[in-house]
Amino acid sequence: MTSMHQHEHARSDRRLLALALVVLGVFMVAEVVLGILAHSLALLADAGHMLTDASALALALFASWAAGLPVRGRWTFGFARAEILAAQANGITLLVIALLIFYSAVRRLFDPPDVDGTIVGAVALGGIAVNLGVLGILARARRESLNIRGAYLHVATDLVAFVGTAVAGGLIVLTGWDRFDPLASILVAALMLAAAASLLRESTRIFLEGAPSSVLPADVGRAIAGHEGVVETHDLHVWTVTSGFPALSAHVLVEPGADCHRIRIELERMLQERFAVEHSTLQVEHAAAASGLQIGRSADSHS
Repeated sequence: MTSMHQHEHARSDRRLLALALVVLGVFMVAEVVLGILAHSLALLADAGHMLTDASALALALFASWAAGLPVRGRWTFGFARAEILAAQANGITLLVIALLIFYSAVRRLFDPPDVDGTIVGAVALGGIAVNLGVLGILARARRESLNIRGAYLHVATDLVAFVGTAVAGGLIVLTGWDRFDPLASILVAALMLAAAASLLRESTRIFLEGAPSSVLPADVGRAIAGHEGVVETHDLHVWTVTSGFPALSAHVLVEPGADCHRIRIELERMLQERFAVEHSTLQVEHAAAASGLQIGRSADSHS
């Protein structure tokens, strides 16, 4: 994909994220007001979840803008990892809010306030409609970026939470049992915890330079070592710069007399076609020359 097409896709994603953010923000404010009037923790919990959705969208917008900044000075990869920072901040926020909701819900199970099930059910139905609309908007954006996927995941779990809240409101109207409201809140908290764990696990793997699941070092090492003319490979490192941007470096020893330049080009092509690694740095040397270099270094170290 050309740089121009990437910038066009990024601009399109930012427009979609901004539209989704406006829709969520308007509904979130309305839900907070109605949740207070209805004394419904489930509605307030959903509003808290929608706040994290809105935060996820805002962070995704910022990260998309930052990722488009040019490479300069010490920032040799640009600011592409801003999206990973956004995803991790988003995951931490989800975790904290989920724990607070869970704590409040458990307390309300023992001492439930009066809840207006009609308002709860009506607002939840509106939330279902809004989240379906936002999901439709985000479905048109590319979800290669971790923070955009995180925003999509937030909205999807929020949709399920609204379904649970609507069911709770209906059950309160039918039975008068107010504890359905905190039970729905616990469901919301559980969904938020699952989303937080997913975002934190993936963003932490990237920050700790872990290899992506699609590029396992053992498989890459065998593929390089098995290439015609290659004697061995070592100092193999595979990491992720940002979502969808795996990188690789390795020291490759080839047979004496082999064409190092040709083998390097063939290995780079193989890594791109087989493992989708477009950014690789390969140090290719003849096995005899490399052995002599190591012997020389050893002699120097003992002199």
